[in-house]
Amino acid sequence: MSITAERKQSLITEYGTKSGDTGSPEVQVAILTERIVNLTEHFKTHKKDNHSRRGLLKLVSQRRRLLDYVKAKDQQRYQDLIKRLGIRR
Repeated sequence: MSITAERKQSLITEYGTKSGDTGSPEVQVAILTERIVNLTEHFKTHKKDNHSRRGLLKLVSQRRRLLDYVKAKDQQRYQDLIKRLGIRR
């Protein structure tokens, strides 16, 4: 259910604004999106796993807060990010 270190590193290099960038909102949103997608796949086979579902809801709301922050800072950056990640909104 969690992402591998290699996948996390590839997300950091793909969405980072500079080398070694792990804290920018874009990187954080990309990592959260990957975790959300993995958990969504998990729930297709484990429908009654309510403990993990709570964690999923926390991840989604954390991603929403980060996206709202990016949107408040720079609208174009927000549009580019959701387009690259394929998030509908």
